[in-house]
Amino acid sequence: MSISLEKMLYTKAMKKIAIISSFLLMMPLVSLAQLGAVDTFFNNLNTFIGNVLIPLIFGLSLLIFIWGMFRFFILGGGNEEDRSKGKQLIIWSIVGFVLMVSIWGIVNIIAGGVFGDTTPPAMPVILER
Repeated sequence: MSISLEKMLYTKAMKKIAIISSFLLMMPLVSLAQLGAVDTFFNNLNTFIGNVLIPLIFGLSLLIFIWGMFRFFILGGGNEEDRSKGKQLIIWSIVGFVLMVSIWGIVNIIAGGVFGDTTPPAMPVILER
């Protein structure tokens, strides 16, 4: 099976376009590194993780925990299968709680080590509107 010349040229052109466009897309990152805006980027990333992502996953984990309790005690009163499903939800939500606290701690340890922040980390808060 031979590849047509037209298809081969098209493939080469697409590879060139992909390389050039990825290079052009990386240029702002290079210029930000020279201006010191990478520090601002990581601070914004830390703020996003601490103020948005962690409380969101914490809330989802709490909802899963409550649903698991509901399934275990109320829906699964006499049905052993529903009780086991509820128990699994409770266990996985507790795993989610542990992961959330761990990620929060790791992010703050890394941010403190990289940026030299000597203030203790604040607990995640729910943003008010």
